Amino acid sequence: MTITQPDLSVFETLESEVRSYCRGWPTVFDRARGSRMYDEDGHEYLDFFAGAGSLNYGHNNPVLKRALIDYLERDGVTHGLDMSTSAKRAFLQTFQDLVLRPRDLPYKVMFPGPTGTNAVESALKLARKVKGREAIVSFTNAFHGMSLGSLAVTGNAFKRAGAGIPLVHGTPMPFDNYFDGTVEDFLWFERLLEDQGSGLNKPAAVIVETVQGEGGINVARTEWLRALSELCERQDMLLIVDDIQMGCGRTGAFFSFEEAGITPDIVTVSKSISGYGLPMSLCLFKPELDIWEPGEHNGTFRGNNPAFVTATAALESYWADGSAMEKQTRARGEQVEQGLIAICEENIPDVKEYRGRGLVWGMEFHDKERAGRVARRAFELGLLVETSGPESEVIKLLPALTITPDELDEGLRVLARAVTETA
Repeated sequence: MTITQPDLSVFETLESEVRSYCRGWPTVFDRARGSRMYDEDGHEYLDFFAGAGSLNYGHNNPVLKRALIDYLERDGVTHGLDMSTSAKRAFLQTFQDLVLRPRDLPYKVMFPGPTGTNAVESALKLARKVKGREAIVSFTNAFHGMSLGSLAVTGNAFKRAGAGIPLVHGTPMPFDNYFDGTVEDFLWFERLLEDQGSGLNKPAAVIVETVQGEGGINVARTEWLRALSELCERQDMLLIVDDIQMGCGRTGAFFSFEEAGITPDIVTVSKSISGYGLPMSLCLFKPELDIWEPGEHNGTFRGNNPAFVTATAALESYWADGSAMEKQTRARGEQVEQGLIAICEENIPDVKEYRGRGLVWGMEFHDKERAGRVARRAFELGLLVETSGPESEVIKLLPALTITPDELDEGLRVLARAVTETA
């Protein structure tokens, strides 16, 4: 594919240096549909990024777009704070009927603000309020957001340094397989909890991702998650599952923790909950934890009614028929796994490991800079992939759940070529 030099001058002169994704994909995108994006010159890109997991149902999904257009054309409420609206009522009822009740989940629903980090901040605040303690335990290589409370439970040193102040009241513990199976699960954690001389303040809660997306596609075993849940119950700590990137069907089931058979005390959801890429997040928690005073945690844009509309349409379109979406995602995931196996076999010993669940996968290289080169070459060949991991050493595959088998094969062929050509 021949790419002419796009006019990036206004971005480079006016927009802040903090911009990041546009540096890896130096073009000006103009249109998008399904799993395809197009730049101003008409070049086509297959999207294995999906808005960092915000577009599980693809770009401009026609069913969701129709619902949104109809709502806007009838002058439906756009901004509503936490006022009661017909759009919010429809979402809450649909969410209860199609997500919570079928899974026997008792959660109350809170709209904390439009982004994932808003949901995490509210979860941490609620846990501390309920337990009357300050400390939160997180895990190595965790990522929970870029605001101060979320950064305090995030592992990445570069992102933490951006806070500019000490990040306190968070204590990291080893994530699953951090010691390559040489140390018993939670041995260190439980020893600290039981030792009055350990210096670890009794935590209010533990926050965990079942699959660490930004941390390098680190997949927690179901038995590890169950043991963590049991530890939290034994030690009177709340369990918070951050399902912002891995929820909404990304790993197969609607919630990523379902496979482990656990019921977290608090769950954070964002990214694809709106279905259309519109800002929206949820903080879900057991009813007995709902001790908020009115207005104690709020936000101007927590009532994004167009997002409620597309969220409702997404649930009705993809989650009303039980396990169909889950089965499709698992089948697509097996297709990706077979593609990665083939790439690994052709690139021994360059590839260190591949890992994933559902439709989130990562490929790690021994040469930590290789992933960045692969992502750049993939872009030149018309495929959008990003890197993850503490040193950006992992190629991260996050295609839309609605991607077709042919599109998956096409993308995997491009990825294989990019890996070969960057050896």
